[in-house]
Amino acid sequence: MSIEHKTRTQLVAEAIREKILSGEIKAGDPLRQAALAEELNVSRIPVREALLQLEAEGLVNFEAHKGATATQLSADQIDEIFDLRALLEAELLSHSIQKLTPRDLLEAEAILYDLEEAVERGDTQLATGKLNAEFHGKLYCKAERPQTAELVDMYSKNSERYVRMHILLAGGFATAPEEHRTLLDLCKQKDIDAACTFLKKHILSAKEDIKELLIKMEQE
Repeated sequence: MSIEHKTRTQLVAEAIREKILSGEIKAGDPLRQAALAEELNVSRIPVREALLQLEAEGLVNFEAHKGATATQLSADQIDEIFDLRALLEAELLSHSIQKLTPRDLLEAEAILYDLEEAVERGDTQLATGKLNAEFHGKLYCKAERPQTAELVDMYSKNSERYVRMHILLAGGFATAPEEHRTLLDLCKQKDIDAACTFLKKHILSAKEDIKELLIKMEQE
């Protein structure tokens, strides 16, 4: 029973997350539990649990007397999240690179092919979510730093809406595949310093693009 219950909560969380990340639910929009439960054909309990999970990911905000709303996009939040990601992911990569096997690198390349195909098809959900996380995760897989990996996972989820925005509106679709290919080549060469420097640049340049886009949107 508990496994089935957890699965239902996960499915509801995925459905609501996708609505927020795709912009169907906009920043500041109320998330009414009764309406979501009816739309997703579940009871209110998994909806409530899913919203609490999404609050931990930074996508939902609970306020007294107001209930749950989709969080506002914030340039300050982008700075902190992406700066932390750059530091933590470079740390994971630095511990992983030398231990990556030829098989690990082949698997990373296979994920990258899937990611490039998703980009060509215009499938932003796959390209910015699952495949992007899998590609980076494969490069970090030998780091043996579970606490750091857990933090990276959390900040990746926190930044996914911004990454989706970068891909859709700030030209990220054009640059992401080429940058991932460069990163993989540096990992194949076992060049720790160059790979970590490039990874930081990859994350921080996305941050600057997204901040620029947010400022433009605020001015409109």
